[in-house]
Amino acid sequence: MAYHRPSGLLVLLIFFAPAFYYLSEADYIAYNTTAGIVPGKLNVHLVPHSHDDVGWLKTIDQYYVGSNNSIQGACVRNVLDSVVSALLEDKNRKFIYVEQAFFQRWWMQQSNAIKKIVKGLIRSGRLELINGGFCMHDEAASHYIDMIDQTTLGHRFIKQEFGQIPRIGWQIDPFGHSAVQAYLLSAEVGFDALYFSRIDYQDRDERKDLKSLEVVWRGSKTFGSSTDVFTGIFPVNYEPPPGGFYFEVNDDSPVIQDDLLLFDYNVQERVNDFVSAAISQANITRTNHIMFTMGTDFKYQYANSWFKQMDKFIHYVNKDGRVNTFYSTPSIYTDAKYDANEFWPLKTDDFFPYADGPNRYWTGYFSSRPGFKRFVRVLSAYYLAARQLEFLKGRNSSGPTTDSLADALATAQHHDAISGTEQQHVANDYAKRLSIGYAEAEKIVGLSLGCLTESLSSSDCYDPATKFEQCPLLNISYCPPSEAELSQGKSLVVLVYNSLGWKREDVIRIPVVSDSVIIHDSSNGREIECQLLPISDAIMRLRSRYVKAYLGSSPSARPKFWLVFPVSVPPLGFSTYVISSATKRGSITSLSTSYLSKGTSKDNMEIGPGDLKLLYNVEKQELSYYSNKRSSVKSSLGQSYKYYIGAVGDKTDPQVGPMPIEDGNGKELATQFTTRMRTNKIFYTDSNGRDFLKRIRNYRSDWVLQVHQPVAGNYYPINLGIYLQDNRTELSLLVDRSMGGSSIQDGQVELMLHRYILPRLSCKLGLPDSIQGKFYLRIDPLGEGAKWRRTTGQEIYSPLLIAFSEQDGGNWANSHVPKFSATDSYCLPENVAMITLQVGEDKDLSKMATVDLRKLFPVKTISKITETNLSANQEISEMKKKRLKWKVEGNTRSETVVRGKPVDPSELLVELGPMEIRTFLLNFQHVRHQV
Repeated sequence: MAYHRPSGLLVLLIFFAPAFYYLSEADYIAYNTTAGIVPGKLNVHLVPHSHDDVGWLKTIDQYYVGSNNSIQGACVRNVLDSVVSALLEDKNRKFIYVEQAFFQRWWMQQSNAIKKIVKGLIRSGRLELINGGFCMHDEAASHYIDMIDQTTLGHRFIKQEFGQIPRIGWQIDPFGHSAVQAYLLSAEVGFDALYFSRIDYQDRDERKDLKSLEVVWRGSKTFGSSTDVFTGIFPVNYEPPPGGFYFEVNDDSPVIQDDLLLFDYNVQERVNDFVSAAISQANITRTNHIMFTMGTDFKYQYANSWFKQMDKFIHYVNKDGRVNTFYSTPSIYTDAKYDANEFWPLKTDDFFPYADGPNRYWTGYFSSRPGFKRFVRVLSAYYLAARQLEFLKGRNSSGPTTDSLADALATAQHHDAISGTEQQHVANDYAKRLSIGYAEAEKIVGLSLGCLTESLSSSDCYDPATKFEQCPLLNISYCPPSEAELSQGKSLVVLVYNSLGWKREDVIRIPVVSDSVIIHDSSNGREIECQLLPISDAIMRLRSRYVKAYLGSSPSARPKFWLVFPVSVPPLGFSTYVISSATKRGSITSLSTSYLSKGTSKDNMEIGPGDLKLLYNVEKQELSYYSNKRSSVKSSLGQSYKYYIGAVGDKTDPQVGPMPIEDGNGKELATQFTTRMRTNKIFYTDSNGRDFLKRIRNYRSDWVLQVHQPVAGNYYPINLGIYLQDNRTELSLLVDRSMGGSSIQDGQVELMLHRYILPRLSCKLGLPDSIQGKFYLRIDPLGEGAKWRRTTGQEIYSPLLIAFSEQDGGNWANSHVPKFSATDSYCLPENVAMITLQVGEDKDLSKMATVDLRKLFPVKTISKITETNLSANQEISEMKKKRLKWKVEGNTRSETVVRGKPVDPSELLVELGPMEIRTFLLNFQHVRHQV
């Protein structure tokens, strides 16, 4: 047919002519990647990155070495090896890296030659370490102290090893974003900008229309504009733009095929795709600068597959001339935005809750894996106390340290760890690391207490004669030292350590086998009033199950009672109490009995011998009334339980404990506290344990909310507590771990206790098992609840640490220090616990406070004091000079920001304004410590 249609042959010859023409010139192309910012053009910043989860579908070790690839093909070691090699091939290429948990592992395995090369790449800005924390922490379930610690851990390494100070926040994957992240973990660490992806889909659509995806975020009412941070929200996600720009070796995006000798030549087509994506993003972005995030989860395992394509895009797009593109970093992009001299929309409060679709609210994870969330919270407080004792004794690098626990806790703050969104085997791995860290920290605590009770506080104390045991399962009544029979002449010494800066009066309880005991305060010999409470069957069932799992066998002893007694402990110090056997109970020891219901409808039970009383309906197993004579508050108060089944409704059920799933339905168990308060849809929840933020049911301040999920869409993360108020009273509920909560109806607080979701494609969120927890409830006259929430909340976070030793005859006080305070009993002001209160919360506590460092460290001489930023990697004065100050739209209100003045080294008095955290490096006689 070709013979009879010569015109077709002619077309064929003309089509192939260019290929023959370029045959001798198509063997090598030198790509021009030298481009930078071009004024007046649309500048497309290409930011190569890999988002490397510190555990999720695989454990942190599996991700690092690339094992268990049947779950996910990911090897972080390959990413870093490959990126370094690729960067060396072209001096214009750039890359950013975030997760220090991985980078530090990799760094320690490198030769000196590679380390020298990498230091050069970092020094030149071609490899930039941004965010800088040990992980990319969660912003819902993490406590602010843990967020600070894990950030400081990473920042310290970067400063010590490379002399660099991260200036950009990169929280691209957490499932919602907190006000504390903006003002504390961004502005207060010196960041000039914060970038992330996940916000509510309705919010994103609104911001696209208004060109307000980039804003100035003012996360603190207390500190106002002094903590403003430029915040960039990605148009879709943290991946490349739509249009096919994924270039891992197994990705299916079309590569640029620019060899005319080969089929599928597509340079112009791909340039058009790029320009189209750029213009599309520019249409929703202010200024002539946009960012393409070139990467996603665990990419760049063969980095050249990305870089060679980006080389080509830079070369051909810039030859095309319609837009300008180049290798960049978030730091370069931020400076370009700042230089544009633009006025930016102002954002306040936070970005919770997060939904990526009408029926896809990411709020259940606030309560996922409640056992793990509690484990993290307990060890966070333990780590704080252990570091204090390590400091007081003197750190010895050859002995046990708190470093292992620090690393494990930092890893646990990852947004797929504390959140509970990881697979079960990964959750097990996190828990194992925490357990190993605790075991080592436990040694330093026991060693330090032994040295301090023997007055051997120097670092030369390696093996004190006094040995202290601790009981990590005390909450379920398992404590071998206290359960031992006390033979004649032997006594149990109970040491109670207070990690807070003020004196504490509290009540503790320990399990015992006998009711014939007597307690004395070892500092003065005074007998202590105590009470014996029967241990409930529910606690004994928990004890039997978990202790067997802990030990591998069932314990032989079985305690009968909780021994409950009051303690008084000085600030940053301990008190000791001696428990002895007696032929009969002590004269001020009382024995309580269990209350047995009579099963009648009128069977109400009143609890409380003093001013505070609660009334329970025994038949219904419900709380019904609250009264406090001291505050003159009387209120109806009900408590009930319910569970939700997915999105198909809910059923009420009084059951608490293992959740039945035999019906094939996953369940989410919640408790409700109901009053008659008229709250007008308003309630308040904390932000990472600090500021309380006002919430309004079915309302968002930034856009008109379309309500699709009236329950899930009104849940918020809670780390400290939640409260309601009307024109007369306040109802406050404090929690012992992070969880989700809301006020679904006026006058009511709802908290999710436990959840088990079926089916789940990638993981199951927790096991359907019994979890023990505590709520702390109080009703106050209006305006009087803030002080209780703050002081009690701090004591919940930092419980008394209890340790046990044995005294064989003699008098403990004659051979040991019975009471100790590192501050010589100098107490911090009551509104200071290294944190203070928000302006307007409490009329007494929202004041300037002063701390005398000489009294805080009475046995040490401070030779130098340097104030730093929050993560202690730069002096505060230098940070303030460097931080960019952004312009905002609209009329700015006058502000009154209260902060402490610089410290005079001759006086060593630290002033603290409301909610202010100040960080100092202190030199003590050639030993440098951070406080």
